[in-house]
Amino acid sequence: MADITRRFGFRHLRSAPTSHIRHLRGGELAHEGTGLAFWFRPLAAAISEVPSEDRELAMMFHARTADFQDLAVQATVTYRISDPTVAATRLDFGIDPDTGVWRSEPLAQLGTLLTETAQQHALQSIARTPLADTLIDGVTTVRERISEGLAAEPRLAEIGLTVLAVRVTAVRPEAEMERALRTPAREQVQQEADRATYERRAVAVERERAIAENELASQIELARREEELVAQKGTNARRDAEQKAAADAVRTDAEAIRRTKLAVAEAEAAGTLAVQQAEAARTLGEAKAAAEAAWLAAHQQVGPEVLQALALIRLAEHLPRIDSVTLTPDVLTGLLTRLSGSTTAAPGGAEGPGR
Repeated sequence: MADITRRFGFRHLRSAPTSHIRHLRGGELAHEGTGLAFWFRPLAAAISEVPSEDRELAMMFHARTADFQDLAVQATVTYRISDPTVAATRLDFGIDPDTGVWRSEPLAQLGTLLTETAQQHALQSIARTPLADTLIDGVTTVRERISEGLAAEPRLAEIGLTVLAVRVTAVRPEAEMERALRTPAREQVQQEADRATYERRAVAVERERAIAENELASQIELARREEELVAQKGTNARRDAEQKAAADAVRTDAEAIRRTKLAVAEAEAAGTLAVQQAEAARTLGEAKAAAEAAWLAAHQQVGPEVLQALALIRLAEHLPRIDSVTLTPDVLTGLLTRLSGSTTAAPGGAEGPGR
């Protein structure tokens, strides 16, 4: 949209770089070109603004196949107004001199023309093709048919319109038909999935069987080795018992021999000791007899006083030992009385200490 400003009853127009401006003043061409800027009088001016950039038109329409099935076609057409002068004379691109807004909707007219033309050529192509073929090759076929039809359309060239590209984004049947068409493929995919599942299960079962067989073989081998181990342990235990019995026998024989030798030695030593003890006892007896004889001979030669003295000495040797003597007051009183009496009687000579 052009930018228009007001100044003292005049108008100033400044267009976009992609807009083609055609200014008529009094029926004569005053300005024409892209990206113009000029002053004009609104009462005497007729201005058209034609876009010269590439534009895209999205369209969607319904078609019916050769087997009477409905389809929805979604496409996009890229076009450009290659001759703005011709387009300005064939379509109303006039703008308001005060606001710069189009007085009509020329782009909507172009969109309707392009959509109807493209739809016409697409319907002709789809109507001669069954549904299955249309869904398989429909996008390419419909795009080519629309491109060829728009390129050969004379009216588009007459208004200065050029179609640059056509894109078909989707060709889809109705929802129920689409589900029906998907069913065989889904069933086939499901069958493949089931087959893969069964094969996987079979492989798993086979692997489990192989694992079970390996475990059983391992258990059998382990049992056999345990049996060999038990037999070897029994052999080792028997060998140990035999070796221990042989060692015990050798140890017993050695102990018996040692004890025999020890008994013989002890017997010989005891005999020798007995002989020695007997000899010593005999010698001691002879010595005691000689001593007794000498003692008796000595006593026979002494007097009775000496014998009494010796008897008292022997008696004193056999008396018990006296550790302490207890003196009571009575004993002390008596002793003191006797001592005092002896002392008093001594001068008269009647009693003496021997009393």
